[in-house]
Amino acid sequence: GATSALGHPPNELSAPRNRPEGKVLETVGVFEAPKQHGKYETGQLFLHSVFGYRGIVLFPWQARLYDRDVASPVTEKSENTTGHGSKEVKGKTHTYYQVLIDARDCPHISQRSQTEAVTFLANHDDSRALYAIPGLDYVSHEDILPYSSTDQVPIQHELFERFLMYDQTKVPPFVARDTLCAWQEKNHPWLELSDVHRETTENIRVTVIPFYMGMREAQNSHVYWWRYCIRLENLDSEVVQLRERHWRIFSLSGTLETVRGRGVVGREPVLSKEQPAFQYSSHVSLQASSGHMWGTFRFERPDGSHFDVRIPPFSLESNKDEKTPPSGLHW
Repeated sequence: GATSALGHPPNELSAPRNRPEGKVLETVGVFEAPKQHGKYETGQLFLHSVFGYRGIVLFPWQARLYDRDVASPVTEKSENTTGHGSKEVKGKTHTYYQVLIDARDCPHISQRSQTEAVTFLANHDDSRALYAIPGLDYVSHEDILPYSSTDQVPIQHELFERFLMYDQTKVPPFVARDTLCAWQEKNHPWLELSDVHRETTENIRVTVIPFYMGMREAQNSHVYWWRYCIRLENLDSEVVQLRERHWRIFSLSGTLETVRGRGVVGREPVLSKEQPAFQYSSHVSLQASSGHMWGTFRFERPDGSHFDVRIPPFSLESNKDEKTPPSGLHW
């Protein structure tokens, strides 16, 4: 069978057209069987299984997934000496994809997922300047619902024809241009995701992906920057709302910072059965080349009671082989 963006599975893959009298589904392609084994290729069209947008795969990344919900095999003398109730978590290799999001779908998903989550540090003297590339995302292998289309430009994105070209002899019929390969190679240190951390508390699953962004000099000291992408998922049918965040940020220089605040990125998202997930990115800087972060999100239930959801501890590591600052889209 096939599926529809923001709808139920019909026989063909469909997406909503903006019509004043309501949503009209139009055919965009034919659904394919998701891959149980192996990776999706560059040029694979897909629907995001959680956020419902149309996208296309640029290239895969191999990450280490540290899942605190999966108990590690108990070794002898496994009394915990590391403090704050942490348990050693073995990482397993997991595939993520760098993808382009269809610009037509960005307005529909902007309430649930940032469509400008991939950011870079600017090159110039202002060490605080960040810039974002719109419509770029990281998608886990299991979130991809692959489809095929006869359309030669099936995804609307300003980089689509810059990065990919149509080749009807290939499956999928979109292949990487040299510009895509050059861009990936040039920006590899700032695009790569290497560690993914996951933990579930009371049916709320938190996934964190940290990215190193580079080092800048400011007032005769070095400042190291990271962005981190966080996805919150409600695995239960009860509606909950995120009310507060409480972070602890430890820097190798010896400082421990506490950050408390209302919501996240100025929002207090509601997670329901219909809209179970919310994804956002934020940034952190340290005056040391490494550190780590952990914390809690406070959620509210419909009856007014609150509960805290753990944010899995994750380390902030700088890339030791840093050579040149990121250049973004300047070829």
